[in-house]
Parts: sequence; structure tokens; C-alpha cells
Amino acid sequence: MLMPMFWDRKPARLAAMLAVAGALAAPVAALAGIVVASSGPSAGEYPVGRKLEDAARISLKAGDAVTILDSRGTRVLRGPATLTVGSTGGPSRISVFNTLTRRASASRVRTGAVRGAESEIGKVINPSLWNLDASRAGTMCLLDRTQVQVWRPEWKSAAVYRIASGDGAAQATVTFKARETVGNWDVTMLPISDGAAFTIAGPGDAPARRVTFALLDQAPGSPEDLAAALIAKGCTAQLDLLSETLASPKN
Repeated sequence: MLMPMFWDRKPARLAAMLAVAGALAAPVAALAGIVVASSGPSAGEYPVGRKLEDAARISLKAGDAVTILDSRGTRVLRGPATLTVGSTGGPSRISVFNTLTRRASASRVRTGAVRGAESEIGKVINPSLWNLDASRAGTMCLLDRTQVQVWRPEWKSAAVYRIASGDGAAQATVTFKARETVGNWDVTMLPISDGAAFTIAGPGDAPARRVTFALLDQAPGSPEDLAAALIAKGCTAQLDLLSETLASPKN
């Protein structure tokens, strides 16, 4: 009675071995970066949003500059030169990406303002991609409309920013103490929805900036996929922050 049981298992074991072998033999998807900026005579050939595999070779003319972003960071390719995209990358910058895109917990948001962060070159930068930059106009991409924080680059003095809904019917303020760079958006007074527009004025008599929110269904898991989502939504300030923060040291 043991013999039939032994032979019944053999086809299943063989199938499992073949499945593993097939997985090992399957081609590995080529890594790809995304163009986040381009200028010069060849800019039309490498528009913002174009993806380039590691094996791709690009020919640049004098005056060309193409900025590529992927998990190894952001680097600028300059002409005249013919380069293989993959050969220009450095060590992985995924840990920096994870820090930039990590969302604050609800308890942290409720505690009020927190201090900013310094980049590798000592410049004070927005510590989270999901913080609204109060100094920039345009579209802001969000994952969670119930927890929004506002970041300001002017950190030395206390300041008050005034926020109003697009029709001016609802208003609120964000107050910063000296040396504080992050404050809370009052989502009760100014609820956020996809496409909702607001104006931000301050500090002092600074001209008001118009901000429109775009909601993302989920957070892309790689720098290049997130960059593509930001480009598609027109979230330029966040794309700039992502690109600047992931810049390879050699650039």
C-alpha cells in the first residue's frame, strides 16, 4: 500500500521542481529610470516623464543636460557624450527615499509643529514629501487628506500664514514659533478634497499663493514610480523636492 502513495507524490514533486527552475530561468526585468528634467538641443528627445532602461544608450549634444531619477538617486547627464544609462548610477539611495516619503503618525501630527531637517549639504529642507511647501504655488499631491502639515523655508523668526478656501468662505491660520518649520493644517476648518483649491498668504505682506490638491490612491513604492505619479498630477514642487533630496553626491 505504500508504493501507490510514493508514486502519487512524484508528479507533484516534479512539478514543483520545474516551477522553481522556471522562476530562476525567467528574465529579470530591466531597471529603469525616469527623466525629471531636460534642457538643450536634445530636450525634445528626452522629455520629462520618459523612462529609460539601464541598458539604454543616449547620445547628447553640447549644451544638453538630462536629469534621471531612480533608486540610485538623481544624476545629471551632460553632453556632448554617448552614455549607457545604467553606467551613470551610484549606490542605492532607497533609504533616503524611504525617509523622505515616510508619513508622520497621527499622534505626531497632533503635537503641533516640529523642526525641519538638514540635507547633506547643510541646507534646511522640507523633511517630508507629504508636507505642503507654503512658499510654493501649484498642485500638491496627498495620500491622506485628514493629516496635512505645512512646511515653511523661513525658519529664523516667528510667523503666521493665512489660509483661505478658494471662495474665501473658510479661513484658518498656521502659526510658527521661531526656528520651527512645520505646522498643522486645520482640516476641520479647511477640509481637503481632490481638486480643492486654497490660497496661502504670508509671512507678512508676501503675495498669496494658490494651491490645488490632488489625491493619490496609494504611495508608489519606488522613486521612479513616485516621480511618474507626481509628473502625471503636475505636482512640481514635490517632484523638485524628490529630485533634490535624492541627488547623487557626485552631482
